[in-house]
Amino acid sequence: MPTAYCRLPTSNNCMMNRVHAIAPATVANVCCGFDILGFAVDAPGDEVIVTRIEKAGVELIKITGDGGRLPMEANRNTASVAIQSYLAAICRNDVGVTVELHKKLSLGSGMGSSAASAVAALVAINHLMGEPFTRIELLPHAMEAERIACGAAHADNVAPSLLGGFVLIRDYHPLDVVKVPTTLALYATLVHPQLEVKTEDSRKILRSTLSLRDTITQCGNVAGLMVGLSTADAALIGRSLKDVIAEPVRSVFIPGFEEVREQAKNAGALGSGISGSGPTLFALSTSYEIAQHVGESIQEVFRRHLLASEVFISKINQDGARVINYEL
Repeated sequence: MPTAYCRLPTSNNCMMNRVHAIAPATVANVCCGFDILGFAVDAPGDEVIVTRIEKAGVELIKITGDGGRLPMEANRNTASVAIQSYLAAICRNDVGVTVELHKKLSLGSGMGSSAASAVAALVAINHLMGEPFTRIELLPHAMEAERIACGAAHADNVAPSLLGGFVLIRDYHPLDVVKVPTTLALYATLVHPQLEVKTEDSRKILRSTLSLRDTITQCGNVAGLMVGLSTADAALIGRSLKDVIAEPVRSVFIPGFEEVREQAKNAGALGSGISGSGPTLFALSTSYEIAQHVGESIQEVFRRHLLASEVFISKINQDGARVINYEL
């Protein structure tokens, strides 16, 4: 758990009694940026309601949308674990809250489901307590929740969900997170086939060592993507959306993967790949119309493989998680 350093509330918001927040889905890795890149989309997103109570502690009282699969124990759910970590950091273990989690993201979808729950919870509790932490300062507590979910405190989902936009995790020791500026209007297509891929399983099959050639190729693609975003060079972004580390092995979990990439490109996408650990696939395009056409093309491939799927299309979400409403 992150080290406690007693940050106290600084505004009258600490008198709030109930806060409702939403955190968006995210695409992690973005092909070449394994564990170091991610971006946020507008929808879907998880919602969390945090309500102050007299009894100290964090109590998870309701979960919807998970089919009864998520644990109700406060120390095992990412939303409540994130709040526990946060309250310890501000030395307020005397505070009592209940937590309601409304899942709008499918479990094991590759769209940052566990991250969205943790981030929505943190934005809600931080607002309830008077905003003592900045978004960047909330990040370690979201990462602590990710450790509970998948065994690794990675930030490539929680960082963009918190901050919005494209986010680079330059280093983990110490944590160094950078929001990547871009003026290019990009649209994301997310296609979620009716499969579930567990993050733990998808990480187990990764190679433990890389060749010098693959390392150089991957570094070149990451650098190209960063330059392409910052200079609004769509063609460079498209050339850089290639992965030689994770996708070559993770694609075995997704029927028709190579065909999907080909069809997405033919439909006008700059590039496409696996969102997080999968099975959701993402594509980036320069207009809503192209993004919609790309989604239809990918769905057609999945239909040929007898897989139902759902499509989400949105601009890149530049703001990240937000408070929906609150009560004094």
